[in-house]
Amino acid sequence: MENKKKSVLLRSGAITAGATFLSRILGMLRDIAIASLLGASLSADVYFFANRIPNFFRRLFAEGAFSQAFVPVMSKTKENGDKVALKELLDKTTGTLGAVVLLITLIGMLASPVLTAIFGWGWYQAFLNHSDEAIKFTQASYLLKITFPYLFFITLTALSSAVLNVYGKFLIPAITPCVLNISLISFAFFVAPYFDDPNVVLAYGMVVGGVLQLCLQLPFLLKLKVFILPKWGWSHEGVKTIRRLMIPAIVGVSASQINLIVNTALASFLATGAISYLYYSDRLLEFPIGIFAVAISTVILPALSKININEAREKYVKTLDWGVRLVLLLGIPSMCGIISLREPILRVIFMRGAFTPEHVHLSAASLLASVSGLCAIMLVRVVVQGFAAIQDTKTPVKCSLIAIISNIIFNLCLVWPLGYVGLALSTALAAYVNLSLLLFFLYKRNIYTISLGTIIFILKALVAGIAMALVIHFTVLDFNRWINMSTMESIFYLTGYVLMGGASYVAVCLALGIKPGMIRM
Repeated sequence: MENKKKSVLLRSGAITAGATFLSRILGMLRDIAIASLLGASLSADVYFFANRIPNFFRRLFAEGAFSQAFVPVMSKTKENGDKVALKELLDKTTGTLGAVVLLITLIGMLASPVLTAIFGWGWYQAFLNHSDEAIKFTQASYLLKITFPYLFFITLTALSSAVLNVYGKFLIPAITPCVLNISLISFAFFVAPYFDDPNVVLAYGMVVGGVLQLCLQLPFLLKLKVFILPKWGWSHEGVKTIRRLMIPAIVGVSASQINLIVNTALASFLATGAISYLYYSDRLLEFPIGIFAVAISTVILPALSKININEAREKYVKTLDWGVRLVLLLGIPSMCGIISLREPILRVIFMRGAFTPEHVHLSAASLLASVSGLCAIMLVRVVVQGFAAIQDTKTPVKCSLIAIISNIIFNLCLVWPLGYVGLALSTALAAYVNLSLLLFFLYKRNIYTISLGTIIFILKALVAGIAMALVIHFTVLDFNRWINMSTMESIFYLTGYVLMGGASYVAVCLALGIKPGMIRM
């Protein structure tokens, strides 16, 4: 029975990982399509702004916070075998969440100029002063009216995904994000070229993607004979429990999202393209974070949760140490590789259509600042599981709040001398603040301290990463050569440099004594 359970978990994990990778690939194709269509223009800035605000609320209500609160409550109710109680929980959770989010959606649509003024203060000032930048405010307000309904549909999609997961159906929820990417790719390539205002077309594509995501899941809910009739149930015991569990998770999620919103607000004071440069550089970081850090943190949490820290502290420390070693063994070469090849990577992925060589240079500056915090961001994903495993949700929230305050301070200090690059650098510095606090509290509570062996391991990996970066730096072609290459030729050269860099990293690691056995559990 135990072997069967492990097999199911392994299969479920493999399905989720595979679907996540597919979603990342489609997400990259989506960004390529948008970059080709909009470049780093005024339209791009406005579209990314109108995309970011509903996504901010989505992360508060639909992702993470809701699932963490809802799934345990539903699982417990389902295990009790009371079908009436389960249906009542589903009906009232759907009705309550749906009503609250629908109200927020309507307010967001009606108050889009107010939201644009709050989150894009620089554009609002331009509007008041009747300057040339005023069009950004009016366009962003209009686009926000179009994109806000996405919040309602994606929230219901998150709810249905959670239900399917509880019933052991992981494939459909895992591939659902791909639908949004396919919708935006289709609108960018096949619809937008026929209209004068492509960012409006993309805004509608975003909403259509939200509707299609929900439509994809409904037949599978019906197949499970889950018939939901939404009802208001604010005072229902299950709904109250979900509300109580969501609050700390929302605070934790909102901290990182406020970082992005603050960056966006300050970027509205800068020249056209600032928001776009930040977006494109941020998207490139999603690959190593999404594939490596998320995978390792997902695997390590159940392993840590099974350990009684009072009885087997050494095993707990060893497990967390393993996560730290592995994420940095992968994170360090990712960081060094992106630093060394930032312009060729941006050229290969984005430089076509409206995305020019100048946009590559300007995005590369933002990417250099952002990627400096990559290892810290990846480590936070793993280290925070050390708290989650002992059911301590408050400490990571405190650390996140301090990090967000730090980010705002860094922003205010760096945005004027460094512009949008200062905003990217502030986010990286805030990640190091967050990581330092998490490690400090683990040490203070005598839960975990990075071992001397792991420190030596990290230093060796860092030396190997620097060696890799130097090899690439002294052999990479001048950027003017990359500009004149065809797309296929640039892909060929970039692949060669990545393989050469990877080979040099592995060779130096082996020469310094880093062996596969050091990352085995």
